[in-house]
Amino acid sequence: MKSGFFDKLINRLDKLDAGSLQTQFLRLAGDKGLLETIFHAIQEGIIVLNDKGRVTYANRAAEKLFGFSLEAIVDQPIQRYLKDIDWDLVMDLDENEWSRLVSREIEISYPVHRFISFYLVPLSVVEEGENGAVVILRDITRDRVMEAHNLESERLQAITLLAAGVAHEIGNPLNSLTIHLQLITREIKSLASKEQANLSELVDIAQQEVHRLDQIIHQFLRAVRPQVPQLEFANLSDLIGETLTFMKYEIEDRGILVEVETPEQIPLLKIDKAQVKQAFFNGVKNAVQAMSTGGLLKVSVSVTNRFVCVSIQDTGPGIPAEELGNIFEPYHTTKAEGTGLGLMIVQRIMRDHGGEIEIDSTPNKGTQLSLYFMRKDQRIRLLKAPHSTQKKTKKTS
Repeated sequence: MKSGFFDKLINRLDKLDAGSLQTQFLRLAGDKGLLETIFHAIQEGIIVLNDKGRVTYANRAAEKLFGFSLEAIVDQPIQRYLKDIDWDLVMDLDENEWSRLVSREIEISYPVHRFISFYLVPLSVVEEGENGAVVILRDITRDRVMEAHNLESERLQAITLLAAGVAHEIGNPLNSLTIHLQLITREIKSLASKEQANLSELVDIAQQEVHRLDQIIHQFLRAVRPQVPQLEFANLSDLIGETLTFMKYEIEDRGILVEVETPEQIPLLKIDKAQVKQAFFNGVKNAVQAMSTGGLLKVSVSVTNRFVCVSIQDTGPGIPAEELGNIFEPYHTTKAEGTGLGLMIVQRIMRDHGGEIEIDSTPNKGTQLSLYFMRKDQRIRLLKAPHSTQKKTKKTS
């Protein structure tokens, strides 16, 4: 590609003296330096290929995306980095291949897991007779994450509407049952004392079960419906204790030992106590159900400069590697009686609190669920200033 300035310079070479020629070449060098500075400044990656599909130039953004240096990649085939493309057809300017490669997205794992969108421009499009091509790359990882987040939000909204409808349909017959049980209680009072005692006990059990089912529905709706957290300062250790107390009988029935480790000082966090307790309940419930024949439930709290972390660990069979990628999907469960909503609810609660969730599972050794709560008083660690190696001199007048 030739510029107008370069054409004029070629035509005037025989008329320039040594000094003028040096000045013009310095100007060319300056223009080249400016162009390189601009290429290095832009966020998109740029790779220039010759007619053999080998790299002749790459800017810093391209180096960062693929983890190479320009010195190491010059004259290397682009096939090493952008695979599954017939580069012979591309560099031969095959029209079908060019039209198919106008834009494409790829996933790379080195040096960092990323999604990259790239498109190709033949240099002949810019100037006839010019060989080679330019590859322009853009990091779209953040776009992919946002897209996944939006899809998840849509699924959650659909589940919420479904849950509300189901709860409403169940609520109506529950109300009817409650009324009829009250009527039965009145009728029982007219019976003989012996019959009254037996039937009253049965009705009381039925009423308790109806009430328990009603509470389960209300708790489920509170957990699934998107709600703005009602923030107040609370101690996570207290909420852990309340959760374990609530599940005490189920834990004992399964023969599970409980071990709790908390530091003496845990900073107060501004959280929605009901929602966070629901997250703890779901986490402990999953751990307990994973240990059907007994085991150890370990709940621990650790504090760093940025987070307060609550870990819930079981000694169950663990989660198969192929299932780990789906554990936050709605209705995905490995338990016969599970709903597949527990961890999805935990994830939603943690996101609403600006926290993070992490799961580590090893087959036959158990699973650890870690919930990271951001500290509002997070401390910033400053590096110590290096000691001066020069001796201080005292100024005298």
